[in-house]
Amino acid sequence: MEESKMSIGTLSEEVLNRLSKMLDNSTCGWRQLADAVSEQPNFRCSESELTSCSLQVLSAAGSPGRALLARLADRSCSLDFLLHCLRKVDHQEAVQYLTTTVAETIRITVQPQSQQATVGGRVVLSCRATGPSGLSYQWFRGKEEVLDETGCTPELVLCPLATVHQGHYICRVNHGENCIFSQWANVRLVRSASPGCSSALFPGSVSGLRIIHQPQSRAISEGDALSLECKAEANPPAQYEWYHNSELMPQHKTHSLKIPCVTTAHRGQYRCKAFNIYHEEWSDTATVTIGPSSITDAPWEEVDRGSDSQKVRSTFRTGINPLQQMTKQPQLAKHFYATDKVALLIGNMNYVYHTQLCAPIADVHELTNLLRQMDFKVVSLLDLNWQEMHSAVTEFLLLLDKGVYGLLYFAGHGYENYGNSFMVPIDAPASYTSEHCLCVQNILTRMQEKETGLNVFLLDMCRKRNPNDDVIVQPGLLKVTANIVFGYATCVDAEAYEVKKEDESNGIFINFLKQRVCEDEKVTVMLDRVAEDMGRCVITRGRQALELRSNLSERRSLTDKIQTAECSASYSARNLQWAVAHVLPKSLYLQFDCGVTVQLGFAAEFSNLMVIYTRILEKPKEIASCSAQLTDFPEGVDVDLKKSNQETLLDAGSLLLIKEALPSPEVPSLYTRIRSLQRLRTELTFTVCLHYTYSNMDEEVQERQSVTVGKPLVSKLNLHEARQPRTCSQSSSFSLDSFNVPECSFFPDGFTSVGSASNTWPYYAQSGRESPTSSRSANVPEETDSAELFEAPKPLVATKSLPHSQVNDTNYKFSDMYNFHSH
Repeated sequence: MEESKMSIGTLSEEVLNRLSKMLDNSTCGWRQLADAVSEQPNFRCSESELTSCSLQVLSAAGSPGRALLARLADRSCSLDFLLHCLRKVDHQEAVQYLTTTVAETIRITVQPQSQQATVGGRVVLSCRATGPSGLSYQWFRGKEEVLDETGCTPELVLCPLATVHQGHYICRVNHGENCIFSQWANVRLVRSASPGCSSALFPGSVSGLRIIHQPQSRAISEGDALSLECKAEANPPAQYEWYHNSELMPQHKTHSLKIPCVTTAHRGQYRCKAFNIYHEEWSDTATVTIGPSSITDAPWEEVDRGSDSQKVRSTFRTGINPLQQMTKQPQLAKHFYATDKVALLIGNMNYVYHTQLCAPIADVHELTNLLRQMDFKVVSLLDLNWQEMHSAVTEFLLLLDKGVYGLLYFAGHGYENYGNSFMVPIDAPASYTSEHCLCVQNILTRMQEKETGLNVFLLDMCRKRNPNDDVIVQPGLLKVTANIVFGYATCVDAEAYEVKKEDESNGIFINFLKQRVCEDEKVTVMLDRVAEDMGRCVITRGRQALELRSNLSERRSLTDKIQTAECSASYSARNLQWAVAHVLPKSLYLQFDCGVTVQLGFAAEFSNLMVIYTRILEKPKEIASCSAQLTDFPEGVDVDLKKSNQETLLDAGSLLLIKEALPSPEVPSLYTRIRSLQRLRTELTFTVCLHYTYSNMDEEVQERQSVTVGKPLVSKLNLHEARQPRTCSQSSSFSLDSFNVPECSFFPDGFTSVGSASNTWPYYAQSGRESPTSSRSANVPEETDSAELFEAPKPLVATKSLPHSQVNDTNYKFSDMYNFHSH
């Protein structure tokens, strides 16, 4: 194994713990490393993950650095890349320690390979390793050590080959008490070719089968035909099997593989296995790349098909079929980029006049985390009324600009009339109509005015017709942009369902979408696969099926990279706009007259839901016990007094975490969740009430301090206020020097300071003192709600929910703070 391929996971616990101590440093530590590794998207940490790392300081044995290393190990980050990033942040101590450790690590650089030969032949198995001096080698056939003279060398020689030599071999490389094993290699005996055909058919071959024509790599376009050839000489004649990305293609059993019309799903690696009753051989690997349709690259000119037109003008050469000429153009795969990626996720559950829903909190949480991993700027909101939904959509549109990918997800009650989809706010009356709801097609029209690069709507709601609404809404005229994708959780005139659990629920749609949404595929291909997965779900078969509507003509994917070279100014403006809705109060330290020091920390579960935690940092020896509780919250925000000031986040109402991620008993903390921050009209002010008793007194004493933390998260946007109809100018009109945005300002009144928002996404929690940990099991997500778990054919309930008792026992366990935001 090469050094660059060695994962962080190969390091010992001792090395990881020592490295963690070096990274638990505020000036040059885990936060700086997290920024450095983000140059590769698959290693980038979302805000929730950074929050999870930061909150490790609440545990006596917690280590943010150890939590970060565990995440990088789970994503197969190599030691080579880790060293590169440590050098990038100039952490010399960690670089020197890790370099020395890697130098002392045994690494196998040459693996033994399976071989076959005739009786009396010669086989050499090689295994070579690098590491500290004094490495020794041991070869084993099965469980038996090979005691031949070459059995303790890097090269095991089997000669003359006999029946006793057949079997599986492995090499162990030793250095003191440390050792590492090679991969297994199989040694097989084969029959010699008959004298009559040996020289003609198999010259110099000991296998008796020889591939004479290898499949060749191809670069083709969507819609083209794919043909691969693999021919072998063999006696008896060879049979063939084709494999695509290591998966058998059972329908292809000849030497020729032909696919008449390819899509992006056909790209990848192809191999052919040629075999007969005695032998088998594998072909070389052929890589097939699929680009966009070659027709889009043809040199078309403008065509006039008016009444005076008799011909179609083009630049094609005369005498050549235009389609034939187009296929002769260079078929180069195009790479598409977004100028930015923005998503608005709304989950409505607590309806005033309608059935309460359970799944939107879980669904929004799942999708938020996944989209952030793909560099989307995500605003996630729960339980919005009509005015708040309108204002949130308006603010979302202000984040869009030319080339931006815009995604809107809605989970809640909904309906569809005359081809238009309507999202129902939580305050909609019992007999609601279109005037009480938001029309999705109207939002699309407004998105098109921004010249977006991709418009994606994921609607996780029912599409039954609303008998109370006879009004035919006429949305604005849509432009022909060929960049629109609608993913409906269910079909027309059907309902969408969720699986009710004791604590949390998942919608059927998101349960399958989350397994596919990060795939590097065209959006429509990805959603097609989700539809296929849902089609195999017995419990919803005949009740709910994903419907895809799209006019997307380019291979655009949610994973496309962001390229801001041509619009860096507008990108920076959007980054600042987005940051406004995600600014948290800084950690506070309160000094009480009795000598107690209380820390207040803040974290975000959603853009409109914040958790405040309190803990005692210092107390005089004469104080036997004390706790700090929050009270006197302002009107508007939603605080469940029965679940406030709880010792665990679970007791406080957060179902996304489990006890392993919470503070240990040695560092007691109290948690309070503040919901509906979008309704906060003034600065958030509350009281910290300190309860304590002296060791020589039984009577409890109280001290109170009033705390004001400004307007956190989305409360700065004043979504409760009506937006005046207006047309926003292009984002390029933003002045980053003066922040002069007179008509489409995303900023609230008085917000004009650059210091109030950062160009980088803010951390969701401010941590205090930090300490190392030896635990690696924390911060590992555990989500076992896979498609197979829905296979029991059980009855459904037509209320957008499936009772837990009607579904087999699916384990919806949200194991830790790996995703500490919206779920």
